[in-house]
Amino acid sequence: MPPPPRRSPLPWLGLLPALLAPASQAQPAPQALACLIQPAQVAEVGSAVIGVVQTLQADRGDHVRKGQVLATLRSDVERASAEAAQSRAKSLGELRGAVAALDLAELRRDRAKSLKDENFVSAQALEQAEAEFRVAKERVAQVREALRTATREVNTSEAQLAQRTLRAPFDGVVVERYANLGERFEEKALFRIAAVATLRVELVAPLPLFGQLKVGQKIQVTPELPGAEVRTASIVQIDQVLDPASNTFRLRLDLPNADGSLPAGLRCRADLGLAAAAKTPPATPMNGAAAR
Repeated sequence: MPPPPRRSPLPWLGLLPALLAPASQAQPAPQALACLIQPAQVAEVGSAVIGVVQTLQADRGDHVRKGQVLATLRSDVERASAEAAQSRAKSLGELRGAVAALDLAELRRDRAKSLKDENFVSAQALEQAEAEFRVAKERVAQVREALRTATREVNTSEAQLAQRTLRAPFDGVVVERYANLGERFEEKALFRIAAVATLRVELVAPLPLFGQLKVGQKIQVTPELPGAEVRTASIVQIDQVLDPASNTFRLRLDLPNADGSLPAGLRCRADLGLAAAAKTPPATPMNGAAAR
């Protein structure tokens, strides 16, 4: 029989290159941090004046545009005041009468001057004609000033009337509707609106990453939603004040969501594309091996 094959006395010698390789050759995994997706902005929409809800034109879940009417309050008194002010501002009869009186006074003054030059009237009659002309001129100025005041009253009345109409402050979605028809509101919000066309991603990063992240840098964000694809967000804000208790700092990212396919309030993972901050320290030589 042929002799059995000889085994190497040191079968682990083939692993020496891998065991002796420096730790720096190992590629650490990218740094991924937990994050939270929130609306870009949220507003509690209320009324600047006390009133009773008359109409409701938006409900929970509706998409609204900036300036869209959400609700109106009863405004009978304000509307009547605005109409009266408009009527006064458009009333030109008094002005026409004052202008006509001014024209007549000017004609009498000029005629009195001519007659005075021919010594047909006294100087006193001319002075009286000139005084009447000045009075008529001041009357025209007074009526015109009253019309300007009425125009300003129209603007004031319309502003007071506009306070009875609640409008959306920006494009967004109605998150909550607190109002009901006939309900009286004083200091309470009627609607809660969230902007979701652009979402805000909040995350907390460890201190070693502080100098590696810059405003405008692109970050891959994975929402924790079944079927959701990886999205690209941009860093828009980096806190310059650290949290000494946790040795961390906060980041804010903008995440485009024009199609509204991604809801707000999701948890997510942000892949910063950087090496892990915590690197393995080099091994300490044992038993004076470094000396050898």
